[in-house]
Amino acid sequence: VALEDDLNGKKLIVANWKMNLLRGESEKFAIKVVELIKDYTSKVDVVLAPAYTLLDVVFDVIHRTDIQLGAQDVFWKESGAFTGEVSPYMLKDVGCDWVIVGHSERRKILKETDDMIREKIHSSLKAGLKAILCVGETDEERAKGKTVKVVEGQLVSGLQNLVLSDVSGLAIAYEPVWAIGTGKNATPEEIGYVHSVIRALLREILKVSVDRLRILYGGSVTHQNIREIIFTENVDGALVGGASLDAYSFSNIVKVSGD
Repeated sequence: VALEDDLNGKKLIVANWKMNLLRGESEKFAIKVVELIKDYTSKVDVVLAPAYTLLDVVFDVIHRTDIQLGAQDVFWKESGAFTGEVSPYMLKDVGCDWVIVGHSERRKILKETDDMIREKIHSSLKAGLKAILCVGETDEERAKGKTVKVVEGQLVSGLQNLVLSDVSGLAIAYEPVWAIGTGKNATPEEIGYVHSVIRALLREILKVSVDRLRILYGGSVTHQNIREIIFTENVDGALVGGASLDAYSFSNIVKVSGD
């Protein structure tokens, strides 16, 4: 796989802090994480994605390290009368390298549509951010055998009309909705299969080589189960939720991924 050559086989580990931590807490937490994983950031690409109000605090801690900064969401316009929203250029301005788009919580709770998600992907990449597109099926969809159909629909819609000269600026996170925050996990066999399907679909959709495009797994990732997940075929990293709020748990996930 060309990924081994082009990205030196580096896994991508993303911490999604969701709506947690205040400024003082996040500073202490980021300092602790930097210390715990300092010997591993040359082996693993690590992204911390705190809430908007914490971006500058975390940036101040990590900007001299190899750890990158991510945002949990973005709006698709450059500027304008969009009260409460944050543009891709604002995220770049505060030091972000990455942005998470289309997380299932935003699709479900905030009713984000595939069209909105596509706009966010396009505008983020145009602004020079790297984007992580989240896809995944619900428990009901899985029970009906619709996993591949759902994931394909989300990928086709999210990446429609996207022209990429460098696919390493895009990552896909496969997050089965039924596994997020539930403690339930897809098996390595299920994960490997869906990831292989995703890569094949990406090849069709983007019409370019997608060997350098990393496909992450997310959904109840912990330091206990990371080893069996991260070394599953076709898995290039992990999007970590709850376990990223414990510095020792998250650092162990990074360390295992760098082995």
